[in-house]
Amino acid sequence: MHFGQGPAGTEVPGMSQERLIALETDILAKNDRYAEGNRRVLGRLGAFAVNLVSSPGSGKTTLLCKTIEMLNARAGDTPLAVIEGDQQTANDAERIRATGARAVQVNTGKGCHLDGHMVGHAMEHLEIDPASYLFIENVGNLVCPAGFDLGEDCKVAILSVTEGEDKPLKYPDMFTVSEIALLNKVDLAPHCDVDLDLYEANLRRVTPGITVLRLSARTGEGMQDWLDWLDQRLKAKQDSVQAAE
Repeated sequence: MHFGQGPAGTEVPGMSQERLIALETDILAKNDRYAEGNRRVLGRLGAFAVNLVSSPGSGKTTLLCKTIEMLNARAGDTPLAVIEGDQQTANDAERIRATGARAVQVNTGKGCHLDGHMVGHAMEHLEIDPASYLFIENVGNLVCPAGFDLGEDCKVAILSVTEGEDKPLKYPDMFTVSEIALLNKVDLAPHCDVDLDLYEANLRRVTPGITVLRLSARTGEGMQDWLDWLDQRLKAKQDSVQAAE
């Protein structure tokens, strides 16, 4: 029996590699159309959308909750909304709502990533405010989400110090498409025999221009640098929208 292997390493009994490539190209083209629609909506609003990507257990939801709490604590806090992606359960969306933020849960079932259509549908239910943040917490996976544009302004890769310094080298595609990497749980570094400098070196080996921030959602270390980065990017988005008017 012949097994075709597509670009992502998928093997399907009885299907040639050429057919797999054609199917994948078609799927991505349809996704890109939905993503572009999302991008136009966000552009008109001047909203800054962040696609949070990581492997399971990186501390993505805890980091997002801490980010929301810190944003809400500021005077004149910026409005925000959240799209939560998981295969099953609404646990993470409930954690997000506990911070007071509006959140929509998207369950992908057997799917290992969010796509442009799912995100667009979720955006319709969120009533996103102008000049706001949209945080999209993707399904925990360092492979599939790398290839799917959601209409976001940037992907933010989160990895914890417990995952191993070679993680960027094992999953280079995700870090290649990410603008910034958040090295989370640095408070655990002294207990994990981890080399934080090697983490950064491997990230820049894969993506030389990537921004790397070391932080801990639990202790708050480095979180202000992350909020400053978000503020700068939101302002740049708003300036770009105003310039285009």
